Amino acid sequence: MTDADHEDVLGRIAKGLVYTESEAAFLAPRRRADQIFEYNRTPPSRTDMRRSLLVEILGSVGERTALLPPFHAAFGSNVHLGDDFFGNVNLTFVDDVDIRIGNDVMIAPSVTLTTTGHPVHPARRADFGRFSEPIDIEDKVWIGSNVVVLPGVRIGYGSVIGAGSVVSRSIPPMSVALGTPCRVVRPITDEDLTARAAGPRNGGEP
Repeated sequence: MTDADHEDVLGRIAKGLVYTESEAAFLAPRRRADQIFEYNRTPPSRTDMRRSLLVEILGSVGERTALLPPFHAAFGSNVHLGDDFFGNVNLTFVDDVDIRIGNDVMIAPSVTLTTTGHPVHPARRADFGRFSEPIDIEDKVWIGSNVVVLPGVRIGYGSVIGAGSVVSRSIPPMSVALGTPCRVVRPITDEDLTARAAGPRNGGEP
């Protein structure tokens, strides 16, 4: 493929249109599979090595980040983490396009953030036909265990996503959202400042 062909493919990816594995093959050098493998087998005591590898793997990484191994990524280089990020074990980034995560974000075990889906009609899935849309997770979000976040989703500032949810639409700031599909169930208010200090609210915490 020529440079012009590459630009055409990148343009379609940016618009969320379908592209194929063969068309996107020129992006393979951006994958960080070997470095991710090395990160996942690094001894827990080697925090300096983990940090160095994470800087090498990710598109950008903030200060005081913690990403517990194992984690998995399609590329790694399209993931951007803010400051004071905590990602628990088995976090999967399907980052064919950008996944941007803000500051003070916490992600529980076995969460999948996938920027990529596939067409419904099987004929359009030939050669692994797919489309990709970026994911944005704003500051101070908490995502519970076994959540799946789908292409094009933005999760607003301070929101909480309940365990096991499938997030197919964007979530507004300062909301508790859960379910399949994930829906807002209530706002986060000042009452939540004392929820555990004063005893559980009716129905418990999300």
